[in-house]
Amino acid sequence: MTSTVDASPFVNSPARALVCRGCGTEFPLAAQHACYECFGPLEVAYDPAALKRVTREEIAGGPPNIWRYASLLPAGQDPATRVTLDPGFTPLVPAPALAREVGLRAPLWVKDDSANPTHSFKDRVVSVALTAARALGFDRYACASTGNLANSVAAHAARAGVPSMVFIPSDLEPGKVITTAVYGGDVVAIDGSYDDVNRLCSELTETDEFESTAFVNVNVRPFYAEGSRTLGYEVAEQLGWRLPKQVVIPMASGELLTKIDKAFAELVEFGLVEAPADGWRVFGAQSAGCNPIALALQEGRDDIIPQKPTGIAKSLNIGDPAAGVYALEAVRRSGGWMAYADDEEIRDAIGLLARTTGIFAETAGGTTVAALRKLVAEGRLDPEAETVVYNTGEGLKTLDAVADRVGPTYRVKPSLRAARDAGLLG
Repeated sequence: MTSTVDASPFVNSPARALVCRGCGTEFPLAAQHACYECFGPLEVAYDPAALKRVTREEIAGGPPNIWRYASLLPAGQDPATRVTLDPGFTPLVPAPALAREVGLRAPLWVKDDSANPTHSFKDRVVSVALTAARALGFDRYACASTGNLANSVAAHAARAGVPSMVFIPSDLEPGKVITTAVYGGDVVAIDGSYDDVNRLCSELTETDEFESTAFVNVNVRPFYAEGSRTLGYEVAEQLGWRLPKQVVIPMASGELLTKIDKAFAELVEFGLVEAPADGWRVFGAQSAGCNPIALALQEGRDDIIPQKPTGIAKSLNIGDPAAGVYALEAVRRSGGWMAYADDEEIRDAIGLLARTTGIFAETAGGTTVAALRKLVAEGRLDPEAETVVYNTGEGLKTLDAVADRVGPTYRVKPSLRAARDAGLLG
């Protein structure tokens, strides 16, 4: 379902068109993700006048979830039209002990999106994408996923009473498979990498059998990506309508980083926050097992060389990242940097975050904290500047990453003598 459709399904939306990020060609709001002229990726373009009418008071009067920003999103202005679990407005957790451990002297915050309904930031993007998909008339929901997205699509479809079919690599963590299959939709395990899964899903959208299926990160991807902007809006609002000086963001496709950066720029443009004197800096985090964006930056290249992913951070394992070049642009423009961490560093960082903040992150969160530590040690991050790191998922989904590192501190028989002999009583 890639032909253009009338924009009328998006009643009262500030979105006016889809625009190519490469050549700037515009298309009607439709289920289309690539430019017919240059094959570049499309994103949503908005009416600037509509966005500039949004006020802090309007946002504060909205619900405690992403829909408080409905006037800034491409779909869902009417609550009755939403396909949603009402994610968002997740905790911004102060992390002074973590700051001390990594060598930061300014305030450090963790934006903890594991508090979303299916315990990852994907609930934001799925809510926006499927709300747009409903407006466009799709009657089945699908995705290509490394786990968290599959969880969210299956859950949203169950809530909406719509069939779902999600496609995942067959070697996905068992926790993520179970927390997808439990919702009752179809789960298709593919013997291949995420990039193989994504390629198949792109091909399926061109078949008659899948004409009425919305693949949230394929044929309705421009709408899907817009949900990530709410992570930028929320941090600014939770900081009292100001921007942090530095942010550290995990990268898979690179789109999350670009959209948070875009949200900060929009807030300044709309007059909702004051422009910082010297701007904000954006930092990216990848695992050593899949680091095509970070490697391009560190080697001074403009092109992204695809990789075959390895390592434990499977939710970040996109070897051919669709938004990689745009993530490079955002980081370079802001004066930031990118770091990557190996599996042992990721495991260590999961434990570090847990014992200093009480937040148990999945491997993507461990990757981000490991990158934070490296960026400070290398002098890339300013230790005197307020910093926000993004935790995008729940550690219960990737228990295998730390299962052999934690367990009972003591094992004793149920008696005082046994407790004393074990050293519990001094």
